[in-house]
Amino acid sequence: MTVWALEADQPTLADFGNDVWWIVLIKVVGVFAVLVLMTLFAIVFERKVVARMQQRIGPNRVGPRGYLQSLADGLKLAFKEDIIPALADKPVYFLAPVIATIPAFVAFSVIPMGPVVSIFGERTPLQLTDAPIGVLIILAMSAMGIYGIVLGGWASGSTYPLLGSLRSAAQMISYEIAMGLSLVAVFLYAGTMSTSGIVAAQADGSELSFFGWEFTGPSWYVVLLPVSFIIYAIAVVGETNRAPFDLPEAESELVGGFHTEYSSLKFALFFLAEYINMVTVSALAATLFLGGWRAPWPLSIWDGANSGWWPLLWFFLKVVAALFVFIWLRGTLPRLRYDQFMRFGWKVLVPVSLVWILVVATMRTVSRETDLTAGEVAVFVGLPIALVLLVGLWLAGRAGQSDTRQAAAEAAAGSNHPTSTEPEVLPPAGARRRPAGGPIRAEGGFPVPPMDLRVPPSPRLRREPVSTAGEPVPGAVVGTGRRGATSTSQEDGDV
Repeated sequence: MTVWALEADQPTLADFGNDVWWIVLIKVVGVFAVLVLMTLFAIVFERKVVARMQQRIGPNRVGPRGYLQSLADGLKLAFKEDIIPALADKPVYFLAPVIATIPAFVAFSVIPMGPVVSIFGERTPLQLTDAPIGVLIILAMSAMGIYGIVLGGWASGSTYPLLGSLRSAAQMISYEIAMGLSLVAVFLYAGTMSTSGIVAAQADGSELSFFGWEFTGPSWYVVLLPVSFIIYAIAVVGETNRAPFDLPEAESELVGGFHTEYSSLKFALFFLAEYINMVTVSALAATLFLGGWRAPWPLSIWDGANSGWWPLLWFFLKVVAALFVFIWLRGTLPRLRYDQFMRFGWKVLVPVSLVWILVVATMRTVSRETDLTAGEVAVFVGLPIALVLLVGLWLAGRAGQSDTRQAAAEAAAGSNHPTSTEPEVLPPAGARRRPAGGPIRAEGGFPVPPMDLRVPPSPRLRREPVSTAGEPVPGAVVGTGRRGATSTSQEDGDV
């Protein structure tokens, strides 16, 4: 196939908005079906991969080799009892799962899945639509989906869902900034924010000259902009509430997080939105950094690799590879503490993103305004900036850990001693709850509860029996709430 034919198959903005109505309908239904099927696949794929990592079998009962397990789980959720909390704000409670799910579907509408193909004789791109700000549409939809989570936690009328929803809002603000900044370098290199235009910019590598050595450089932005790719990969894990950044639904702290009070289809919609967001950010990573639907080398040597329906295969292989990274992280890393998570987003990702934008903009400006080649710019501009950044990070790390190192040195020298040479296993009973001379809580002492605490019995368990005439029966034995135990009125204070 000639180079002109390859360029003709590459969609441009002029190719969108001209389809007949039934082509648009086919594309809408196709995007919906792809997302639902990818969700069913991702659930089974995750359970299979995690089971393999943990040396288990995984689902193997429903369907061939257990591959229909996610479909069975979805049908089971549809027939479960729909429980509504008594304190829930019902209109918002019902709308929250819908608000979380619809933007997840809409965001995929600007993802390019292939070149211009023929569908029943009509030439059309394998993409629902595109715009000059296509990437910003995806970012806007991902931000809109957070409203469903926040409203769902607030409308449940319960404490833990509210805490989970507030965590989600703070998490979205923190990591949405880092994710958006990581894409600025891609826009600088591609010269456009259109998703189809970014894929076209990664079509062919540019001719580079490194001190007289001529060669064709890489075209994928994962190679040209590795820092942007790493920041994006970390930020989207926090953006999609996936482990180890799944703080809004941390079951060890918040029971189930924002969806604790949801059941049946409404819970299924939250579940569907999470996995669709995973597929969308994986597809966006393939579009922005991995060449989109274009075949990787050496498959790209074949002339027909980037034409027809073959690019659809390369695109979904890249998406599945990105999903595997999500699953790999979940099966490998423990959950972070919330303060560690927020500190990492604001004090590491955002500053590094800003510095990286300055570096990329400087190198692009120097390369365009001078006669230096790309290799010379990398040596004379990129290496000095990289050395300065590494030294700055090293000095900042040492300054931040100076107190820890000093305390460790003092402990090694024997200058740190325990507050009590022979601490008691239990504190003394009575009003005095700490050893004489020991540190109080304000001075760093461990807060010890009183060991002689008397808890009054529950009023429901201390009901006095009455006679048939309505008079209390004196001295009668009533239950204390313990299985197989009884007490009399003289034992009221015992627990």
